[in-house]
Amino acid sequence: MNRRHLLAATASLLAAPLAAPGVARAQGAAGGWPGRGSIRLIAQFPPGGLVDTISRLMAPPLGAALGQTVVVENRAGAGGVIGTDFVAKSPADGYTLLVSHASVHVFSAATMPALPFDPIADFTHMMMLVEAPNILLVRAQSPFRTLEQYIAAARMRPVRYGSSGIGSAPHLLGAMLTAEGGATQLDHVPYRGSAPAMQDLLANQIESMIDPITTNVQQMKDGSLRALAVSSPQRLPAFPEVPTFAELGYPRLTSAQWLGLSAPKGLPASIQDRLMAVVPGILQRPELAARFADLQTMPRATPPMGEAFTAEIRQQIADWTAVARQFNIVVS
Repeated sequence: MNRRHLLAATASLLAAPLAAPGVARAQGAAGGWPGRGSIRLIAQFPPGGLVDTISRLMAPPLGAALGQTVVVENRAGAGGVIGTDFVAKSPADGYTLLVSHASVHVFSAATMPALPFDPIADFTHMMMLVEAPNILLVRAQSPFRTLEQYIAAARMRPVRYGSSGIGSAPHLLGAMLTAEGGATQLDHVPYRGSAPAMQDLLANQIESMIDPITTNVQQMKDGSLRALAVSSPQRLPAFPEVPTFAELGYPRLTSAQWLGLSAPKGLPASIQDRLMAVVPGILQRPELAARFADLQTMPRATPPMGEAFTAEIRQQIADWTAVARQFNIVVS
């Protein structure tokens, strides 16, 4: 993958005003685009979620930098597979981009043998945008104050953990925690998304939940939820009291769910170069950095780009496929 002009300065990024959320107005044709129509930034999950939020943060400055109109288009369904497949089958002309997600490109790839696309061969993967760790959550009134207490209880009696569905990252993390902690009575309760799982957790219908931190920050701050462990490599600055799984003896549970920028396979090199030149600067804009911090969903210091990003996706698929096979987790 060509990485020319990776850190090129983009004065237009700093000077152009932001348009309405999710839309940037064209200022004239940019290199690589002939100036017709608008660029669609596909969010494969419903409005209000992490992918939608990051897409709408990215669209205005991206449009300003490219001199094109960038519109966020939600194509949700089948756990993100429908929107992702739409992009895989779209023309590789730079007018259809995808905010790709590990939940589809890694975890669905690891657990769904009948995906309608190849997560590597059918895409041009340009760069990782942000990543969010997962957390093990209990209600504030829960008797479990530490992971050790939680595991000890699950060795003696049923303890339920909710997830966003069979084959999701939280499901696979819970399976590893069950095995490595000897928590033979830790029971998985799958839901059709995080929201219904959270409703049951707050209603004390389940004892715990594993979920990306992004949508739970406020409830952790206001004290309605307590986190027992986080899957990040180090403790989070915003929640220094929450230990990592690794420091508690579970290093295999160190993981994050990333969002990236991808396109259909065969994207022209000139368009790849342009996007890979401007997006790193967009991620560093102060207003975006502040929102990323609020969401506890951050860019890496050096995000993988081009071939390095593709190689990381390929390795993550292999790693999580091995976990899925170990625990016989298959989504039909």
